[in-house]
Amino acid sequence: MDLLEVEKVSKSFHQNGTPMPVLREVSFSVREGEFVALVGPSGSGKSTLLRIINGLIPPTEGRILYQGRELRSVNLDSAIVFQSFALFPWLTVLGNVELGLEARGLPIEVRRKRAIHFIEKVGLDGFEEAYPRELSGGMKQRVGIARALAVEPKLLCMDEPFSALDPLTSLALREEVLMLWEDKSMPVNTIIMVTHIIEEAVFMADRVLVMSTHPGTLVADIPIDVPRPRDRKDPVLSEFSDRIFSLMA
Repeated sequence: MDLLEVEKVSKSFHQNGTPMPVLREVSFSVREGEFVALVGPSGSGKSTLLRIINGLIPPTEGRILYQGRELRSVNLDSAIVFQSFALFPWLTVLGNVELGLEARGLPIEVRRKRAIHFIEKVGLDGFEEAYPRELSGGMKQRVGIARALAVEPKLLCMDEPFSALDPLTSLALREEVLMLWEDKSMPVNTIIMVTHIIEEAVFMADRVLVMSTHPGTLVADIPIDVPRPRDRKDPVLSEFSDRIFSLMA
């Protein structure tokens, strides 16, 4: 069953009164339970497309269907994890994770219990009262992931979530995100991730959507038919990476 349908989505921004096309007639669907990665060079509109899918900005043309209904505002059944962590420095870990729940009007007892649960899920129990300045980059991104998961979305959007982290932390967090996605007790079961790292996309995703640039168009939809759990050194994954690289070159 298709959870999400992207139908001929185009997006332009205006610069000095002149329309600047960023996306052109992008179409694809995402089934419930899938992990889909969007890759492409800088300027291919990947992050813009993710924000349209999340309902943060509207398309110029085309439409987004979520569970068969056209999306016309922010999708409250989804959440987004940003590259830049996007934490409020004056709030503790607990305060940052609770923020989205407070915005949805949940009583303090409910949001506190849920926030603590997801802080534990991402391995930050004991750091509830810490401030962002006291955390490493990996810990900050765990807070961002916990905040997104706390609103119990069905669809999780991730915008280059590991690009600001060192290689070892990135590897660890990729594995943790996959474990959370595969955890049947978690509300989220569908992930769309933007990344510029081809190997990351191939290792994590069921499908890799390849974007071109200026304006961004969809040039390939590649199923990664490799059983899980996967080995990063699997030569079959390397073959997929080489194929995608050739499409982007």
